[in-house]
Amino acid sequence: MKTISKFLMVFTILITTAIASNAQVRVFVRTRPVEPVIVRPVAPYRGAIWIPGEWRWEGRRYVYVHPHYVHERRGHVWMPGHWDNVRGGSVWVSGHWR
Repeated sequence: MKTISKFLMVFTILITTAIASNAQVRVFVRTRPVEPVIVRPVAPYRGAIWIPGEWRWEGRRYVYVHPHYVHERRGHVWMPGHWDNVRGGSVWVSGHWR
């Protein structure tokens, strides 16, 4: 019985952690942060996909995540992140594979 209880407790913690880690934080700001100017380098390998810079909320402010190349995902297209205008300001919508 103790083994089942421990298993259920560990399982519950793992599921809760997985759900929390996949949650997207959408934080409203009145003024968008300024994006740095980045010169796009030559692709380092064949099939490299350029992922533009993104913004990530870190508790008190948006932090810029620098652009980079990744391996392509066959059958998928990268949808870049963007700012959505909302009443009185903006909110960042993260990029994703579609």
